[in-house]
Amino acid sequence: MQREQLAAFLRHRREAIDPAEAGIAAGPRRRTAGLRREEVAGLAGMSVDYVVRLEQGRSSRPSAGLLVALARALRLSDDEREHLFHLAGHQPAPGDGAARQARSGLVRMLGLLGSTPALVLSDLGEVLAQNRAAVLLTGDHTRHSGDSRYLVYRWFTDPAVRVVHPPEEHEHHSRQLVADLRASVGRRSGDPVVTGLVDRLRDASDHFRRLWAEHEVAVRRADRKTLLHPRVGRLLMDCETLVTPDRLQQLLVLTPADAEARERMELLSVLGTETFPAQAEGSSLR
Repeated sequence: MQREQLAAFLRHRREAIDPAEAGIAAGPRRRTAGLRREEVAGLAGMSVDYVVRLEQGRSSRPSAGLLVALARALRLSDDEREHLFHLAGHQPAPGDGAARQARSGLVRMLGLLGSTPALVLSDLGEVLAQNRAAVLLTGDHTRHSGDSRYLVYRWFTDPAVRVVHPPEEHEHHSRQLVADLRASVGRRSGDPVVTGLVDRLRDASDHFRRLWAEHEVAVRRADRKTLLHPRVGRLLMDCETLVTPDRLQQLLVLTPADAEARERMELLSVLGTETFPAQAEGSSLR
């Protein structure tokens, strides 16, 4: 472990982050650039004291799990994340959906889209980042862990997830999710992360197993879907998906498909996030 280099790297990366990129309001009293240590600690789910000791070169070697959390909190690129692991004396974790971070360029686009809901997803449907408008519309999808990180897994294993779409659209969403997952399996042939997810879904859901056996393949590009929001009601939304050249990440942008949906999105922006029901955080999105 290279303590001094690790400490300097963490300090410089923390100071280089625009608070808005991390979803934190700058506020009138912020005197220094970047994030505060307590903000990094909150984003990474660790104590402020540990962040301080890391930045002062006084800590024990952080675990791989803590490094993943720090990389997410500091919005590190793939190269920066790999460097972080090496400084801490670890081999970089596999670049699957559990560890990859949303590309910095895509995260900046989330901010530029402003009041338009947008999310960054992995090719397996893990939400890596989302802007405030997306949180208002669909809830916070970045809080999940384990297989629940993946939208397709939640859709087929948690009935509460489906309440955000009208029943007549459920089969359509189910087929789209399965077809999109099969396309990822084809691109990542032999990847244990993907094959393991498929195996666990087949064990957990008869419905998934039946659809998987039909071998439908389709990469999601554009779609129109209805969201049943618990506070503003029914919204008809157009969904446009932009895929990175390596097909490992996607930018999903949702726009109102009619005047009624536009008015309800404006109302939702005013209402904010108070009392957002947890069961509503399950939109199939894709």
